[in-house]
Amino acid sequence: MKFTILGGSGFIGGNLARHLQAHGHDVSMPARDARFERHVPAGHVIYAIGLTGDFRQRLHETIEANVSFLSYVLQTLSFDSFLYLSSTRVYGGLPAEALASEASPLSLIPTSDTVYDLSKLLGEALCLAQPQATVRVARLSNIVGSGQSEHTFLGALLSEGRRDGHVVVREAPLSSKDYIALDDVIPLLAQIAIKGRERLYNVASGTPLNHAAIAEAIRKAIGIKVEFIANAPFRSFPRIDIDRIQSEFAFEPRPILGYIASLSNQRNNDVRRPS
Repeated sequence: MKFTILGGSGFIGGNLARHLQAHGHDVSMPARDARFERHVPAGHVIYAIGLTGDFRQRLHETIEANVSFLSYVLQTLSFDSFLYLSSTRVYGGLPAEALASEASPLSLIPTSDTVYDLSKLLGEALCLAQPQATVRVARLSNIVGSGQSEHTFLGALLSEGRRDGHVVVREAPLSSKDYIALDDVIPLLAQIAIKGRERLYNVASGTPLNHAAIAEAIRKAIGIKVEFIANAPFRSFPRIDIDRIQSEFAFEPRPILGYIASLSNQRNNDVRRPS
């Protein structure tokens, strides 16, 4: 099968490309600023272009990545299927006690902090407005894996811990998010791209994990000290409904705390290993 990965140099796109190549697929990875001839056959397209935690400093690039270039690609390429990678951040306006399903009505207040979320929703709307049933959207939770950006919460913890031997967390210990292992996400995205029956999927573990539990897992794994500043802000996202991926793909997420501990050990050993 032919795949075109847009964003193939990034964390998710690069891992997707390697997974697909290892399974014998023909994978093309155009540059982020590539321009295409109209109606070029691209096979199964996965749109993995995007920004991570630094979007607040790069608002215009965020719009370009999540909306403008997406619109250009949808109008230009010929594809067998198209999978747009969105984010479960779009559920941030829901109450913490809510269950966030693909059908949940969403409420967002336009601010600099929601530019990312709103741009992802506009990107989703562009995709779901396409008449082809093979144009799909995957809302990704917080992905944990080797090589993740230092702009992510866990990436920042591990980088700061390696550098300083201790970590200071500036959110309340019971602040929580949904985390999912990279090794679970990659094969699932490939399945959604090729044969998904629905047009919108939550890709998450379905279980919120608080900062205190993550801090304890890292402390036990590599012995660094983790502190929480007093009166830090509390942030909690709703639980993500994963019934759709469980029923269609028999998906069962691996225990994430053990995965985080393993990842912490791996990164610690990589730092200590002589070059």
